[in-house]
Amino acid sequence: MKECKMKENLSYCNCTYEPCSRKGICCECLRYHLSHKELPACFFPPEVERTYDRSIRRFLSLYKESK
Repeated sequence: MKECKMKENLSYCNCTYEPCSRKGICCECLRYHLSHKELPACFFPPEVERTYDRSIRRFLSLYKESK
């Protein structure tokens, strides 16, 4: 298995949830959010990410709005 590039991942992570233990560990973050029918912060623009509504429904509504 390829080694996690946590430091590099952190430079792209826009998650504003400070006590998150998964920051920079993308595989864990994705697994966590998918298990809650959500997507990670990096799928959302900053103004939406800050609302903590990371639902798949919210993501799809953003996509529909952009068309």
